[in-house]
Amino acid sequence: MEALRQVDAWPAPFAAAGVVRRDGSQETHGDTSRVVRLASVSKPVAALALLVAAEEGVVDLDEPAGPPGSTVRHLLAHASGLPFHGSTPIAPPGKRRIYSNEGFRVLAEHLERRAEMPFAEYVREAICLPLGIGLDPSGDPGSGMHGSLSDVLAIGAELLAPTLVAPETLEEMTSVQFPGLRGVLPDYGRFDPLDWGLGVQRNTRPPSWMGARASSQAFGHFGGSGTLLWVDPAVGVACAALATRDFGPWAKEVWPRLADAVLEEEAARR
Repeated sequence: MEALRQVDAWPAPFAAAGVVRRDGSQETHGDTSRVVRLASVSKPVAALALLVAAEEGVVDLDEPAGPPGSTVRHLLAHASGLPFHGSTPIAPPGKRRIYSNEGFRVLAEHLERRAEMPFAEYVREAICLPLGIGLDPSGDPGSGMHGSLSDVLAIGAELLAPTLVAPETLEEMTSVQFPGLRGVLPDYGRFDPLDWGLGVQRNTRPPSWMGARASSQAFGHFGGSGTLLWVDPAVGVACAALATRDFGPWAKEVWPRLADAVLEEEAARR
């Protein structure tokens, strides 16, 4: 795929990108085995582990967790009222979309208590081993995982055609939770509404990092370490890119360009 070669011009010491399709076929450009910090691309992995736990009956999405009145669902959807950092709520649950790393720390602690095992171990058993990937889930549950492009593409493939959870569970994960909430997308600005699923951002309008060609069904996450993963079910493709340069204006320029070029090539294949 010619679009993936764009990463060669990215202003980063290292960059690699790839796509995976619903039929399992994939194309990559760059080193697929180099491990980098995934930053907030850790959150979809953590969310997927919580959903496996929900299917196993270890947790319930609507059981209390976090601040008073908050649930597991609120925490996964950045609607608990917790701030980016810190344990003191700054809004009631379900009233604003407040992007919160703290919320994922609370989720990890909640799952640890319910499962009676460390969060990272649960992620390895529930996600990494079944998918056959070497992703390292230790560190901060919302921003500290490490993995390769191959690892992230495997997560993308799972979010296209689930094997770890039921299709109905994936549909819930990717559906807007607490519709209509306004909020701030870190480093991008205020959106009204800012739609979020369970651990993944829904595509926003006007176009943002997922580009202008992405469908209204698209979802994903980007990380402050220069990482991204988006999935467009309408097209049947997921795209991941890793880099070793922190998020900044450069990413706002090149990420949408990559997304649009990938989707243009996918459209031409049909």
